[in-house]
Amino acid sequence: MLSHISVRLFICILKINLIVFITLTIFYLYQFIYVAVVLFKKHKERQHTLCPFHRYGVVIAARNESMVIGNLIRSIQNQTYPSKLIDIFVVADNCTDNTAQIARQLGAVVYERFNKEQVGKGYALDFAFRHIAQDYGANYHDAYLIFDADNLLDSHYIDEMNVVFSQGYQIITSYRNSKNFSTNWITAGYSLWFLREAKYLNNARMMLGTNCAISGTGFLLSSKVVQKYGGWKFHLLTEDIEFSIVNAIEGERIGYCGKAILYDEQPTTFRQSWTQRLRWSKGFYQVIWKYGTSLISKLVKDKRHPFSCYDMFMTIAPATLVSLGCLILNIIFLIIAIIQPHYLGDAVAVASKAILFSFVNFYIVLFAMGALTTITEWHQIKASTAKKIFYTFTFPIFIFTYIPISIVALFKNVQWTPIVHTVSKSVEEMK
Repeated sequence: MLSHISVRLFICILKINLIVFITLTIFYLYQFIYVAVVLFKKHKERQHTLCPFHRYGVVIAARNESMVIGNLIRSIQNQTYPSKLIDIFVVADNCTDNTAQIARQLGAVVYERFNKEQVGKGYALDFAFRHIAQDYGANYHDAYLIFDADNLLDSHYIDEMNVVFSQGYQIITSYRNSKNFSTNWITAGYSLWFLREAKYLNNARMMLGTNCAISGTGFLLSSKVVQKYGGWKFHLLTEDIEFSIVNAIEGERIGYCGKAILYDEQPTTFRQSWTQRLRWSKGFYQVIWKYGTSLISKLVKDKRHPFSCYDMFMTIAPATLVSLGCLILNIIFLIIAIIQPHYLGDAVAVASKAILFSFVNFYIVLFAMGALTTITEWHQIKASTAKKIFYTFTFPIFIFTYIPISIVALFKNVQWTPIVHTVSKSVEEMK
């Protein structure tokens, strides 16, 4: 029979876990609405008629990317969009290999940059925009398409982005798929997260007429936006989220093009994943610290698009930290239970059960998220049936690993470091 202390302990733990679970559910309820919108709302197909052709500059930031840069350039050159309206620019950023040589041989304009103090993609992009403006003029290109060197583009990518750009959107993100979903549970975890982001976040936002968010690579920004900011002035560790938040605050609409498909490479080892996600976590904290107050103020004062600000705030909100706080409280209760001399067995048992109950709840939610994405994007995922099913079960585990990463990011000084890309594939291999 459980002791009185054990019962009280059990009830206390359950209440805390339940409060956290309900709170997170309420704050993120709108994302469940997003899912319903995508699944049940009829989506109007865009018309390609009378769509003007624009001149695009494609900007690629590359650091020692000789293994993959060629495939990306060739996928750009094989676009169905008129090639005479596409200029390819590669920033060979602190390269020690032959990335610059390969890019030049394939016809790209290459700007070599050597700066050991200002490192990161943001500085490379700013370097590119300044040189393009000097060499071609600020208004020569109507817009710019931004990619990482490991990306591959579907042959209709620029055609599809051009349609949305012609509708008046000055910033547009696209559908992000993976080159290496099937490698292991880590690459699959990344892939499902990005597929969910495209399908059930940005797609839903576009359907509802609210603001989307760019995610690292595969996005368009007009020359007007580049001139507005005087280049690329976003240099936090997550410069993409910083850019999205700033534009939400300033009322600039970000669109989404689901028919523009790109493939990128995911980290294959936990060490690589840890390094990358540690940078992302630290970057989210930086964004919250720098823009959180402004975003909340805009949310309260903006009478036209308050929901966009709320959505962006929840995007950067430290939900992982809330979950972490709950976990820490659970562990504290477990420790208290262990040191109870008279009720050791009962107390440890009920505390352990309460913690397990909490983990099971979150696992089910995350599993459902991964399963839905897998089912609806089944034909977009390049993997065997067995791996698609198996990695759906490992997806929650991948998300759980954010907990220790978030803890370390709170206290560790994090610097930008490149991820080595080795998956050399052509677009044809992704079909």
